[in-house]
Amino acid sequence: MEEVETPQYFLCPISFQIMEDPVTTVTGITYDRESIEQWLLKAKECVCPVTKQPLSRSFQYLTPNHTLRRLIQAWSSSNTGVERVSTTKTPLNMIHVKKLVKGLDAPRDYSFQTSLEKLHALASQSERNRICMAEAGVAKAMVKVINQNFQNRNTTCMEEALRVVHLLWNTDHNGMRTLVGENFDFINSLTWILQHHLDNKKMVNEAMTLLKLTIEVADSTLLGSLSLEFFKEIVRVLRNKALSQQAIKSALHVLTQTLPVARNRTKIVEAGAVAELIELELEKPEKNITELIFNLLAHLCSCAEGREQFLRHGAGIALVSKRVLRVSAATDDRAIHVFSVIAKFSASDEVVLEMLRVGAVSKLCMVMQADCASYLKEKAREILRLHSKVWNNSPCIQVYLLTRHQR
Repeated sequence: MEEVETPQYFLCPISFQIMEDPVTTVTGITYDRESIEQWLLKAKECVCPVTKQPLSRSFQYLTPNHTLRRLIQAWSSSNTGVERVSTTKTPLNMIHVKKLVKGLDAPRDYSFQTSLEKLHALASQSERNRICMAEAGVAKAMVKVINQNFQNRNTTCMEEALRVVHLLWNTDHNGMRTLVGENFDFINSLTWILQHHLDNKKMVNEAMTLLKLTIEVADSTLLGSLSLEFFKEIVRVLRNKALSQQAIKSALHVLTQTLPVARNRTKIVEAGAVAELIELELEKPEKNITELIFNLLAHLCSCAEGREQFLRHGAGIALVSKRVLRVSAATDDRAIHVFSVIAKFSASDEVVLEMLRVGAVSKLCMVMQADCASYLKEKAREILRLHSKVWNNSPCIQVYLLTRHQR
């Protein structure tokens, strides 16, 4: 069968594929809508790919080329062996979105639920839809729905609202920062979900993702005002084995982001995080989770209460010892820091002997011999010197003495 030659003007100048939804820019060049929209979103210099003339990043200046689309459809239908070009739906417009947003002001009836479900479906379809929805103020409306659900202790369509906010986050990052960065009600709403609906895995997963994103953009006032109850709920997430790895990882990120505020470290310890972090690590999680856990342990063990909790757990020292030289350089750094602060500030006779018994001293000697950063070797040497009188009869200390003056 003779191959059908595609007319050149049916091809998008960007993708070189037959256009399904041809649109014309103000420069007079026609492109496939998806290709030119992606170009406008990602190009560092917003110019027409063909003419190099300036273009606006707004999609409203893209005019549908209905005549060309009909020609392409007619050609694809009349040529055997050519995949038929589908009829493209009319792009989402601001008026339609605003009508759906207005429907959210109705009582929590069928109209409200229908509007929310439609907004969720539109946000899931394409980046273009999300841009239109962001411009129409959908994110603000969704945050309002979530906060009202919290105030009324009602979870109607809560999962859909959380999902829409999540989908819009990257599309309108600056707008979301302004919307939730100082919003105590939003944080309280998400915390309430964790407190009362931990059995709803999908909703908790969405809530944890949004908590992580919110804490990342929160201002210092909000971070400094987080309550002990907030941290207790985050720790409960770490304890819940039924949740997804993504929810656990989000919880670890939330704790990490709040560490710079000194009083938060005290609250995290009081919430029982140290023991839960050790328990979580005992399950041998993936590498990046281990790194997050050890980073948190290093910070929390820098305060007396954190070290006390760490030493109270029977597996703490042994666990840290076992992970040294087995995971990553970042984990080694944090593990040696944990041993350092314990050796300096919490080294009772019992603790010092425990370090020897479970192999922590041996691991410190191995660090001296391993291909580690010089500063880690120096830290290990300092720890060994601190309690050499107790450890000097250990075989591993004899190795250390023989190798401390390396050639």
